[in-house]
Amino acid sequence: MTSTRESSDAPLVPVPRASWRESMAVYLQPRVLIVLLLGFSSGLPLALSGSTLLIWMTESGVNLRTIGLFALVGTPYTLKFLWAPLVDALHVPLFTRRFGRRRGWLVFSQLLLIAAILLLALTDPAKSPLFVALGALLVAAMSSTQDIVVDAFRVESLPEEEQAAGMASYVAAYRIGMLVSTAGALFMVSAYEGTGLPRGTAWMWGYVTMAAMVLIGTVTALAATEPAQSARAEEATRADSALQRVTKAAIGALSEFLARKDAWAALAFVVLFKFTDAFSGTMTAPFVIDLGFTRNDYAAIVKGVGLAATLIGGFAGGFVARRYSLPTSLWIGGVLQAVANLSFSWLAIVGVNQWALAFAITAENFTSAIGTVIFVAYLSALCKNPLHTATQYALLTALAAVGRTYLSAGAGYVAQATGWPAFFAICVVVAVPSLILLVWLQRRGHFNELGTVRV
Repeated sequence: MTSTRESSDAPLVPVPRASWRESMAVYLQPRVLIVLLLGFSSGLPLALSGSTLLIWMTESGVNLRTIGLFALVGTPYTLKFLWAPLVDALHVPLFTRRFGRRRGWLVFSQLLLIAAILLLALTDPAKSPLFVALGALLVAAMSSTQDIVVDAFRVESLPEEEQAAGMASYVAAYRIGMLVSTAGALFMVSAYEGTGLPRGTAWMWGYVTMAAMVLIGTVTALAATEPAQSARAEEATRADSALQRVTKAAIGALSEFLARKDAWAALAFVVLFKFTDAFSGTMTAPFVIDLGFTRNDYAAIVKGVGLAATLIGGFAGGFVARRYSLPTSLWIGGVLQAVANLSFSWLAIVGVNQWALAFAITAENFTSAIGTVIFVAYLSALCKNPLHTATQYALLTALAAVGRTYLSAGAGYVAQATGWPAFFAICVVVAVPSLILLVWLQRRGHFNELGTVRV
């Protein structure tokens, strides 16, 4: 017996009913566990050039305007599609020959990422913000390169029956990696301070510890096997020159996508859907510290309540995506993640209150996780051609990072000009353009043309 959801917007394939044991067993498959650990490795570095770095800068006395501009160091996440064809097509000397096409790039990018984090650890935000920016930029570049490889590895290594479990495991582990590099890093810095180290030195060793944790992904890559699809693709293009392989990967992915009806509107929607999250997220950590909470207050709630809310929100997002059509799911996720910003406006009015902070962090993490799962389902539906999945997915996720990087760069100026309660209310309003685009795309039949959507 099967369960299906009929929808003229985005039909789903029938999903066979399985027993609870069968449903859980797929999560223990070696390939799924490999993807889970790689998800952790992908999520770990994001906050090290983002929210955790902003707290370090706030404690070092850097002003809000400079902190807001540091959103620009995420530029590599928005441009990674430019070098995704290189990752698809080129070999890394020694690494590719020893480990294979995907695993070679994985190990290579992770070693460079460790070096970049260690370089950032040696900087001082108070004395040399420019060097901090350069270090953070290198971390973002290596992190985004690792993301390109992991996405391709995940798609190519998992058979159809394990793709859903692999995506769920990847997203959950990615969020946990982010929490480790936020709350975990903050606890680590406090622990080093507790041993008598100066604050700057404690931050340095906190980042060194985070660099060491990237080795989890490196060990995973070494333990994995090269995907069979990757090996076949390598064999099929063996006669082509490096330039031919890069050209085919780049031009094929872009031309196929842009030839679709309303492609530019879809790309604009991709940029704007998570903008409300990104605009508020840029200033959340500085806001909490500025309000009067301690570093440990923030870390404890993010690590405990925030983690639980994130995981529950991920499952809730999966339920919503199964229960409703894709556009309806996007409406639910888009509205929830926007309205959740009002919890921070309320916190700004209430002041230093542990329960109010716990509520705001819970609302943010829960709704953000719902929005993320639904958004990933939409991005996956847009990648229709398996020949260009890696490059197209890199393009779409890079565009999604535009809101976090460029559009959010002025968040510090807005917060300083309006005050915290009004700032988070504005964060709700910035979600409106994406919802207007969603209406327009629905009326144009955009979701009907996506074909089968597997959630």
